[in-house]
Amino acid sequence: MRHRKIPNTTVELTELGFGASVIGNLYRVTPAEGAAAAINAAWDAGIRYYDTAPHYGLGLSEQRLGAALRERPRDEYVISSKVGRLLVPNEHPQGVDTDGFAVPDDLRRQWDFSRDGVLRSIEATLERTGLDRLDVVYLHDPDDHWQQAADEAMPALAELRDQGVIGAIGAGMNQSAMLARFLRETAADIVMLAGRYTLLDQTGLDDVLPAAQEHGKSVVAVGVFNSGLLSRDRPAEGMKYDYQDAPAELIDRARAIADVCEQHGTTLPAAAMAFPFSHPSIINVTLGMRSPEQVERNAELHRRHIPEGLWDDLRTQALIRSDVPAESGHERSSRCH
Repeated sequence: MRHRKIPNTTVELTELGFGASVIGNLYRVTPAEGAAAAINAAWDAGIRYYDTAPHYGLGLSEQRLGAALRERPRDEYVISSKVGRLLVPNEHPQGVDTDGFAVPDDLRRQWDFSRDGVLRSIEATLERTGLDRLDVVYLHDPDDHWQQAADEAMPALAELRDQGVIGAIGAGMNQSAMLARFLRETAADIVMLAGRYTLLDQTGLDDVLPAAQEHGKSVVAVGVFNSGLLSRDRPAEGMKYDYQDAPAELIDRARAIADVCEQHGTTLPAAAMAFPFSHPSIINVTLGMRSPEQVERNAELHRRHIPEGLWDDLRTQALIRSDVPAESGHERSSRCH
C-alpha cells in the first residue's frame, strides 16, 4: 500500500488508515478477540496507520490497539492518539458509559487543553497502549476551547515534536473552519477532517483545504461515508447521515451519485473512499473497522480503479461542487511513492 509523507516531518501514512473507535465498543460490544482479529487483518492488508483516542471506550480502544501492535516492529507502523479529554475516576457511576460506548463508566471524561493536561494525557495513553511513543498527536474536538487549545495545548505538543518525542501534531474535528485556523495560526502539521470533504459535503473547500495547500500542510479525511449513507452501493431509507436519519433529499442525491458511479463501472462506496484524494492536501482516508471482513472490504474498495471521467460527470451534473479539483485521487496517487 502506498505511503504519503506529512510535509516537514519524518512521518509517513499509508493511504488507508485503521480507525480504532469501533474497537472501543462504539455503540455495541466488540469481543476482544474480534478487535484483535480486525487489527491483524489490517496489518495483513498493508495498513500501517492506526488512530485511537482516550475518548474511545474510556481507554479500551487504546488498550486493545496497543496489545495488538506491541509485538509488531515499532518502526513499521504509525500510531496517533488524541488529547483534550482526560480520563478521571467517575464519582457517580451509573453502570454504562453514556457517551456512545458500551463500556463500564468507572471513568469519566474531563475536558483539559492545558499544558499539564496534554502531558498527563500522553503519559496515560502510553501506559494504556504499552508503547514507547506516539507518532502523531491531535487535539480532540477543541470546538469550545480554542483559546486554551491554541495558547497552551498546541505549544506543548510543538515542544514535544521539536524534541523528537512526537513526529507530527495537529487537531481533529467535525468542522472545517477552526481546523483552518489551526493550520494558519498554530504549529499544527496535520488535521483530521471528519465528514466535511465527501461526495455529499465539500465545505472543506471553503477553508481548511485551501489553508492546508497554502501552508504546505496535510489533511487526514475521516467520516467519508457520512455515517453510513455512502457506505452501500444503493442508498436506502433509514440510513444515517452525520449520525442522524438521512433526509430524503440527501438520499436522492446519494442515489443519483450511485447511478453515475454505476455508469462508470464502479460503486458508490469505492468512489466515496477515492474522492478525498482528489485534493492534493489529503494524504490519507481512515475508516472505522470492527471486523476482519470490514477490513478486507475496505482494502478491496481502496484498490479499485476509479475511472477518471467519473468526477467530470459528477461536476457536470452538479452532484459535486464545480471547484472540486479536476485530477482524480487514483491518477495522482499512482505517482506518489
